[in-house]
Amino acid sequence: MSRFSRGTALITGASTGIGRELALAIAKDHPQVVLVARDQARLESVATEIGTIEGMRPPLVLPADLSQADSPRRIFEKLQGEHITVDYLINNAGFGTHGLFYETDEKQTLDLLAVNMTSLVHLTRLFLPGMVERRHGRVLNVASIAGFLPGPHMATYYASKAFVLSFTEALDAELGRGDVRATALCPGPVITEFQQRAGIQNSALFRGNSIDAATCARIGYRAMMAGRRVVVPGFKSRMMATSARLVPRRLATYLAGKLNKDR
Repeated sequence: MSRFSRGTALITGASTGIGRELALAIAKDHPQVVLVARDQARLESVATEIGTIEGMRPPLVLPADLSQADSPRRIFEKLQGEHITVDYLINNAGFGTHGLFYETDEKQTLDLLAVNMTSLVHLTRLFLPGMVERRHGRVLNVASIAGFLPGPHMATYYASKAFVLSFTEALDAELGRGDVRATALCPGPVITEFQQRAGIQNSALFRGNSIDAATCARIGYRAMMAGRRVVVPGFKSRMMATSARLVPRRLATYLAGKLNKDR
C-alpha cells in the first residue's frame, strides 16, 4: 500500500457526501489530491480542511460540471498542462431523480445519464492508459446496490448504476491481477445530500438501513487499495444485494418500487 500512497488522486463529486469523505481518507496517505465538483466554494472548504493535514500538499481545486460533454477532456488537459499524473481516479460524481420516468424533467434525466455514466467512462478512458503504461494505478467507480436490480420510481438512476457496476467488473477483468485495478463501490442507503436532491428523503429505503458517508468512504478506499473488484459496505446492504440476485426478477423489481415510494 505504501507504494501507492505517494501518487495523485482525482476525486469527482468531492464537495459533499461520500466524495468529500473519500478525499479526506485518501489525503491521510499524503498523495496530491485533485478535487472536482460544480460548487467551487464547497470545494475550497474541503481543500482547506485537507490542507491542515501535516505534510500534505495543497489540493488542486477544479470546478467542473460533468453534465457538460467537454468537461472530462478539459480536466485531463488541465492536469497535463500542469504535469500532474493521476494514479487514483475516483469517479464518485452522480445524482438521482425520483418519480415516474415519463413525468421526469427531460434535461435532468439526460444530465443524470451524462454525469453518472458518460463522464465516468470518458474520464476513465482518458486517465487509465497512463496507469497501464506505468503499471501503477487504481480506478474506483462509485456504483450502488441499485445496480443489482431495476428500480421503479428511480428508473434511470438504477439503470445508470447497473451500467457502472457492469462496466467496472468487465474493466477489472481486462486489467487482470496486476498493479492496475478497478473497483466498484456499491453502497446501500448513505446519509448525504443525495436524498434531498433526488427527492427520496421520505422513502421507505432510508428507514433504519443507512450508514454514514465516512464509514462508506473508508470501506471503499480500503477495497480500492486491496484491488477488490466489487465491495458492498454494511451487512444489511450485502444481504440486499445478494437477495436481488437470488429472488425472481419481477419480485425484486416490485420490492424496489415499494422501497422507492414516498411514505
